Amino acid sequence: MRLDVVTIFPEYLEPLNVSLVGKARARGRLDVHVHDLREWTYDRHNTVDDTPYGGGPGMVMKTEPWGDALDDVLASGYESGSHGPVLVVPTPSGRPFTQELAVELSRRPWLIFTPARYEGIDRRVTDEYATRMPVYEVSIGDYVLAGGEAAVLVVTEAVARLLPGVLGNAESHRDDSFAPGAMANLLEGPVYTKPPEWRGRGIPDVLLSGHHGKIARWRRDEALRRTARNRPDLIERCDVSAFDKKDRETLSLLGWAPEPGGRFWRRPQTVEE
Repeated sequence: MRLDVVTIFPEYLEPLNVSLVGKARARGRLDVHVHDLREWTYDRHNTVDDTPYGGGPGMVMKTEPWGDALDDVLASGYESGSHGPVLVVPTPSGRPFTQELAVELSRRPWLIFTPARYEGIDRRVTDEYATRMPVYEVSIGDYVLAGGEAAVLVVTEAVARLLPGVLGNAESHRDDSFAPGAMANLLEGPVYTKPPEWRGRGIPDVLLSGHHGKIARWRRDEALRRTARNRPDLIERCDVSAFDKKDRETLSLLGWAPEPGGRFWRRPQTVEE
């Protein structure tokens, strides 16, 4: 995968050199290019923003630097043999960034990020490049940051760990929270490692039993419990058919019941354990 980031703060992207992403780059799994947007300005102040039409507070990032930068990034990528570019625009007004979307982006060969500052980028830039490539406007949460660089780091790490050969164990992300399949609408439950006792706290006996079926069931039940407690909205949006008989029994103990429409609803008084 090729990854380009155009930003006015290239130093913000230094974390792309460490941890899993850094290792992916060293192994040739991820080809990362960080570009300084100010290199495409033509005045002595390297101006990248201007006042908004219609008035109002804040500044808006200008079309010219972004257009010239993206044109050159695309030309450079095509010359090096890259293909299938996708524009990723971090913005709080975008679609929620989910594990499902991370999987989708991990199948793309080339991602170009446009992290904005101030009030955002002139809309005409996004509209222009939407005629040339798919555009993903994504939000990493219901809050506003000073700029989109942090979102680039979040999206990159989520996507990079899904690339073949990046994780030491290719099965590591199978049981992640939100992972496609059985965990699509669940949070991962608690995990434990050695020693078996720490400060008077042990670990669940089932994890020492060696009984793989019982361990799998325990992990599934813990995922259901954690999801019901921390993200009940995930349970509410699930179809009843997504859960087997044992799942439904556990959810019933947690105070959830299926409704005629095929969804779950939470009874007013619940039993937590």
